Amino acid sequence: MMLEALGLNIPHRLQGVTAQLRAGGVTAIVGPNGAGKSTLLAALAGLIEPATGTVTLASQPLAQMLPQERARRIGYLPQSGEVAWNLSVRTLVGLGRLPHRASPAEDGEAVAQAIATMQLEPLAERSLSTLSGGERARALLARVLATKPRWILADEPLAALDLAHQQALIQRLRGLAEEGRGVVLVVHDLALAMNHAHHVVVLDRGRIAAQGKPRDALSQEVIARVWNLDARWLGEPGHMALAM
Repeated sequence: MMLEALGLNIPHRLQGVTAQLRAGGVTAIVGPNGAGKSTLLAALAGLIEPATGTVTLASQPLAQMLPQERARRIGYLPQSGEVAWNLSVRTLVGLGRLPHRASPAEDGEAVAQAIATMQLEPLAERSLSTLSGGERARALLARVLATKPRWILADEPLAALDLAHQQALIQRLRGLAEEGRGVVLVVHDLALAMNHAHHVVVLDRGRIAAQGKPRDALSQEVIARVWNLDARWLGEPGHMALAM
C-alpha cells in the first residue's frame, strides 16, 4: 500500500511536493526549521487540504474518504499533543478506539497492548497532570497505536524521550513497519534518520531537496546544500554519527 503526495501546493508552506511512501518501512521527513515538515505530515494525514495537488492512499484520494475510515487507516500524532481533560492514561489510550465499532473485549485488548508497547503499565491509572513530559508523550503515542492504523504519522515523537525510551520506541516502530505498516516520522536528528529509516524525504523552504535511501538523501553534498554545514559521516551502517 502506498501513501502519495502528488504536486502539493500550500501557499507559503509547500511548493510542488511529490513523494511516494511505501508501507513496510520507516520514512523520515527531515529539513531545517520552517522547511514544511509538519505541514507535509499533516497533509499526508488529510488534516490540511492543499490548494492544488492530491494526497492518495492506495490510489484513493484522502479527500474522498469518510473521516472515520481515514482515522482507522491513518494514525496521526502532532508535535504538541494537547488534551483538554485531565484523563487517566488508560482512558486517553482508549480514545484511540473511537474510529472502530469493536467489542469491549477487542477494544480492551488493543488498549492493553498499546500501553504495554509504550511501557506504561505502572502509569495506566494515573492522570495526565501527574506525568512528566516524556511520560505524556508516550501516552499520546499509545493512543495512536491503540487505533491499530495501517499508517502511523508522528511529528517529532522522540523529542521528549530519554535515550533508553528513544531507542525502545524506534525499534518498536521499525518492528511495526516490518509487519507491513507504514511509519512516517518528522525528525531533526539526522543520525537517527540515517541509521533507522528506510527512506528519507528532505525538505528545504517548502520544496523537496532530496529523497531516497538514507545514504543518498543525506549525503555530504545534500547536507552542505540544505543545512549549509560542512559535515561528514563516521562509523558503520546502522551506527553512523555526523561529524561537523
